[in-house]
Amino acid sequence: MNTHDALLVRPPLSMELAEHIRAMILAGDLKDDEKIPERALCERFGVSRTPLREALKILSTEGFLQLVPNRGARVCGLTVADVEEGFPVLATLESLSGELAARSITDAEIDAIADMNARMRACYEAGDLPGYFALNQAIHLAILEAARNPILSQHHRMLSQRMRGARYVSNISAVRWRQAMDEHDLILEALRARNGEELARILKRHLENKIDTVKATILSADAAEI
Repeated sequence: MNTHDALLVRPPLSMELAEHIRAMILAGDLKDDEKIPERALCERFGVSRTPLREALKILSTEGFLQLVPNRGARVCGLTVADVEEGFPVLATLESLSGELAARSITDAEIDAIADMNARMRACYEAGDLPGYFALNQAIHLAILEAARNPILSQHHRMLSQRMRGARYVSNISAVRWRQAMDEHDLILEALRARNGEELARILKRHLENKIDTVKATILSADAAEI
């Protein structure tokens, strides 16, 4: 690919900034209810306020930030109610995506997911949580794409973005992280067997297993602030 082609496929600056800021939120560099330091971020990334504010709008639509008129943007924290209401719905959507994907997924798509799963296990064994999380999300999105259902994809993405921070936090526990990795191996086995019923069951349980851990994390953080 030449320089001209690279420029054509490069995402807009606002999307790149949104990705960086999203990563900062997920990594805990920007805390719940913290005001976004616009000037500092502009200096850090060498950009003007215009693309930065476009990035903040993107993150607002994803549920990561709250835009307050004349007061800037703040990081949105998940509540226990958010988790109790959102995770069961997300688990049901992922379950359906697995059932549909098992019917239509190609051998090439399974091979790609298997490769990501192997790299994710390497991240797990190395203690690389950000790398693990990125591949985790890529696998779930690949299964969603294999379901070949645009309406399902639309609703899943809307809710998944809001829950993404919680899914990341829930993997901090060593016990839960090991369990999640083992569940991903089972997901791959069910995909290879094209067993939609089993895949749907594993995916639903995979999300439901995180609820108590995430709620405990939120309650612990709330207690620390009292």
